[in-house]
Amino acid sequence: MRRTYGIAGVLISAMLALAACGGGGGATGGNPLDTSSAAPSGSASGGGGKAVIGSFDFDESVLLGSIYAQALEAKGVQVEEKPRIGSREAVYDQVKSGGLTIVPEYNGNLLAFIDLQNTAATTDEVNAALKEKLPAELEVLDSSPAEDKDSLSISKDTQTKQSINTIEDLAKVSKNMIVGGPPEFKKRWEAKFKEVYGLEFKEWKPTGPTTADAIKDGSIQVGNVFTTDPKMTANNLVPLQDPKNIFPAQNVTPLLNKAAATDTIRTTLNAISAKLTTQSLLDMMQKISVNKDEPATVAKEWLTTNGLG
Repeated sequence: MRRTYGIAGVLISAMLALAACGGGGGATGGNPLDTSSAAPSGSASGGGGKAVIGSFDFDESVLLGSIYAQALEAKGVQVEEKPRIGSREAVYDQVKSGGLTIVPEYNGNLLAFIDLQNTAATTDEVNAALKEKLPAELEVLDSSPAEDKDSLSISKDTQTKQSINTIEDLAKVSKNMIVGGPPEFKKRWEAKFKEVYGLEFKEWKPTGPTTADAIKDGSIQVGNVFTTDPKMTANNLVPLQDPKNIFPAQNVTPLLNKAAATDTIRTTLNAISAKLTTQSLLDMMQKISVNKDEPATVAKEWLTTNGLG
């Protein structure tokens, strides 16, 4: 899933995006996704320019990338999508280098990636820390109210039998449990789980997108499942409470290569963030995971419904 881009290609993309930033003036008024009000191509305050949009290797990220892509295309931006590139480890450096212009991020996990010891927990705290810690090449735009948090989840049956309601409760039985999650889950979280909650697991399994099903079938007893995953409800799973806030706020937040972004890109993505809610994200993911609708179709429907497409 990992993709690389040549230096020449990166430089060409960066030069094209920088050219799009030429010209002064603020963003045009009205609906930022209304192409009728777009400024001439090449102006920082209007349409045109180019954006390469990447996404992580899971459906929700692909959906968000498609929402960004279709909205920007409606504004006259030339868009190239690179879906399912891989994990944050594979994507972050490509945004920093300019190989990618935009990726839909989750602010808390992004902060943990660049500063694992940071204790910021709320949306405002996390975003303030990001603005301080991000390298000069990168910027984050407005966070949406939509939040998709990491969780340690167990089956309802395990909760009842073991009387486990919080991650703190898990410490008394974790040595007898197999935990699952993305391939990078152990590297990112093992030390912090032990430090904050005293968790030590019998075994770590890289269960990836099958984590919720693995909890249901008993091949693992606890797993890292996103709270907006429709399988949380379908598989009768319980996200454990996190009283010490080991998992910070996880608002959907665009991460941009600063040099390649235009005012058009910024205003368009901020308009999306203002409309995107956790419930709308849950509803869209239900259509993708249960109804098997295509992410691009679901993205288009959401944009149209919200007057953004």
